Amino acid sequence: MRAAGIDIGSRTVKLVVIEHGQLVLTQKRLTLHDPLEMASELVRGVNYDTITATGYGRHLFKSLHECGIVSEIKAFAMGAKAILPRCRLILDIGGQDTKAISLTAEGEMNKFEMNDRCAAGTGRFLEVMAAALGYTLEEFSKAALSAKRPEKINSMCTVFAESEVISLTARGAARNEVALGIHKAIVSRAVALLRRVSPPQEVFFAGGVALNECMRALIGQELGVPVFVPPEPQIVGALGAALHAAGEAHEMRRTVEAVEVNRL
Repeated sequence: MRAAGIDIGSRTVKLVVIEHGQLVLTQKRLTLHDPLEMASELVRGVNYDTITATGYGRHLFKSLHECGIVSEIKAFAMGAKAILPRCRLILDIGGQDTKAISLTAEGEMNKFEMNDRCAAGTGRFLEVMAAALGYTLEEFSKAALSAKRPEKINSMCTVFAESEVISLTARGAARNEVALGIHKAIVSRAVALLRRVSPPQEVFFAGGVALNECMRALIGQELGVPVFVPPEPQIVGALGAALHAAGEAHEMRRTVEAVEVNRL
């Protein structure tokens, strides 16, 4: 059986297909102005028997495709546990929110904290700050790593932080030191979320921001723990949704078989 999971986020749409527990397809697209159309385009022509949606757009997708849905928290817990069975603590920093999730030894969600009230400390925030300093995202991370000391950033509101960054550079602050200050400010918020859900332990880092080398290094330093980043950190939620779809289909088959047996 081929089970698919689709994660419709604020910035990207991710699709995963698994067959007999093995990953057979992954796709990613920018959400752009019409996330539902982008999600529909992503699954068009893809072969699967069952699909579950997660992310911000899951209810919209369900209304069009009559599929199952699962919360982002559960999807990330399932995806992370499948990739790293020893996983107990997850940090997901996506385009518009940050999630910290602690798991039980069995992989069930124990506690979670989420910052989704504004874009502060998210992928979108990093994009705006990088542009304000004249960097690409890759250059932004490398520049921060090259700095010997950080410039302090006082505001985490995207609009005010952008103005503060422009003001700092106008006064002669080194761009790489401003970049490091921005990364440290984001890490401080992320670590605060993690500490609220779990004592310091190995962090499973998911989401697009996990691709940022400076973020990975600073989180590890701040908590004094290893930081694990999967090969494709953006598909963890979609993988969890696919696993959920496979599990639901399996349970449905068992129910049908039980009903048929009782009829005999």
